[in-house]
Amino acid sequence: MSDREAPRRRVPGPAKPPRPRGAVRRQPGAGARPARRPGGYRPPPPPVLRLGSPRPRLRMVGLALTLVLIAFVVRLLQVQAVDASTYTAKAEENRYVVHTLAAERGGITDRNGVALAISQDAYDITADPTMFNAEHLKRNDGPEQAAALLAPILGQDQATIVAKLRPRNKLARYAKLASRQTPEVWKQIKDLKAALAKKSGAANVLAGVFADPSSKRVYPNGDLAAGILGWVNADGRGGGGIEQELNKQLSGKDGMIRYAQSGGREVPTVGSTQTPAVPGSDVELTIDRDIQWAAQNAITEQVKQSRADRGYVIVQDTRTGQILAMANSPGFDPNDLSKADGDAMGNAAVQDAFEPGSTAKVMSMAAVLEQNVATPLTHVVVPNRLHRGDRLFQDDVDHGTWYLTLNGVLAKSSNIGTILATGELGKSQPAANNVLYSYLRKFGIGSPTGLGFPGETSGILAPAGKWSTSQQYTIPFGQGFSLSAMQAASVYSTIANGGVRVEPTLVRGTKGADGRFTPAAQPKKTRVVSAKTARTLAQMLESVVDDEQGTGIKARIPGYRVAGKTGTANRVDPATGRYRGYTSSFAGFAPADQPRITVYCAIQNATSGSYFGGQICGPVYKQVMEFALKTLQVPPTGAKAANLPVSYKP
Repeated sequence: MSDREAPRRRVPGPAKPPRPRGAVRRQPGAGARPARRPGGYRPPPPPVLRLGSPRPRLRMVGLALTLVLIAFVVRLLQVQAVDASTYTAKAEENRYVVHTLAAERGGITDRNGVALAISQDAYDITADPTMFNAEHLKRNDGPEQAAALLAPILGQDQATIVAKLRPRNKLARYAKLASRQTPEVWKQIKDLKAALAKKSGAANVLAGVFADPSSKRVYPNGDLAAGILGWVNADGRGGGGIEQELNKQLSGKDGMIRYAQSGGREVPTVGSTQTPAVPGSDVELTIDRDIQWAAQNAITEQVKQSRADRGYVIVQDTRTGQILAMANSPGFDPNDLSKADGDAMGNAAVQDAFEPGSTAKVMSMAAVLEQNVATPLTHVVVPNRLHRGDRLFQDDVDHGTWYLTLNGVLAKSSNIGTILATGELGKSQPAANNVLYSYLRKFGIGSPTGLGFPGETSGILAPAGKWSTSQQYTIPFGQGFSLSAMQAASVYSTIANGGVRVEPTLVRGTKGADGRFTPAAQPKKTRVVSAKTARTLAQMLESVVDDEQGTGIKARIPGYRVAGKTGTANRVDPATGRYRGYTSSFAGFAPADQPRITVYCAIQNATSGSYFGGQICGPVYKQVMEFALKTLQVPPTGAKAANLPVSYKP
């Protein structure tokens, strides 16, 4: 090995144990192993990684968590304390639904309990508009698609339904699409919903359509007594007749239900609050359905045959004032108002005011008898013409001089004879006018009848001091003032009831939800003339029907004594205010000697055949009276008629 080469590195061996103190160090001898160097080479230790202090980092993390918790606490305080009521209200609004529980409307029956108006199960078709938006259906034309399906079923215009399904208030959760639909209608919608739900991959555009139980007004007899009953409008309120007059009693009190909903359906587990609806009271009328049918059938046929504008018949119990029938023609069917004539939807028998004509002569005769001016046998010379004021008066037929009794003046319906008789009521014509006016008022002319019917007219009767020159002489025979058919019937019932006027009534009483019947208040009674005068008038009215010279012979009823009076008056055309056509009428009661029933008939503007009251209303009176007597089982009295003389020989 060269002397320039590096010396060989020695690997240190294990350390020798220390030599004991005092030991002799051995010297190496020949052939001995050389001794090792003490100490040797050691490698450097690995570097040590020193970490920084964790405290700053912990402080930073703690500060961040504290800030987050503070933010949560502040928001929680705001929601639960500061704005708690606002959020609660919003939650309630979105979660809970309040619906009105419609009260069942009370029924209307006739005096025998026969149903005239009832309420049947129905449904209000409703919707949740939020279930028709694009977010829910995943399509933009949800309302249009739903409207196209619903319109034919509900009978509505598509645009109307679309407007309800897409309201301005985007948060609205309730819309009423149709009211009081039949169960059949709701079944069609349900079947359609089910069919759409079975289609896979397509959104059900009717999923948001629902139904709330309701009721629908039904009139089992169609147009029978429609003028009396009236109808119920789309809002469930009476729109006319008894339905309107007694709407509060009939409608009852609606209830309320509040429940949680999800997706338009009730959540049963959350619970609900409910205020039950209080059903309306049932109303029992005074009318008899069978007599009403007879009256309505008779007047309808005569109006059709005479080609008249309209007609009415009233049947009244003379003793109690109760209305047994009140028929109008033309009428209407309250079950289908879409086909009704607006002019026929009222009750013309109490709403029309017209000049009565000769049927009003009975009031003039009542004044003459009550004032002791004359008797039925008093002689009255009736000329062919009578000049009074600025007019020349005549009777409905041209004749020579008649020699009549006062009874004959009424029997032959002489205008001239009536003017002459009433002229004796005072020492002067103005004085006579005042006396006659007072009796007309006592009979109820110019005042409400007390019936309380919606739209009822009081008639028109000017004070005596304002009567024109012609009115002083036309009013005694029924022209120059107006009344209603109800007022005219009441006049004859007053005479039939012994001179005591009983306010007419249509309602016998009501039956509440508890089943208790409450009778109607007793009607007001007023004496108009004495019982003696009333009996005398009844005998005079018999002559109108029984005597061959009378004008009411077509009203005779075999076996019964009938009292009646004909009327034919110039008619004021409502459209022009001028006289055009005639008002034909007949009024009376039977049995004449023991009155039970009053019948009044009037026909407006007959244009075919006769227009005289005795000719076209007399037969109606007979038909209705005969039916009513049999229905109420009123027997003939069997007594002989008085047969007062009609004329005399000079």
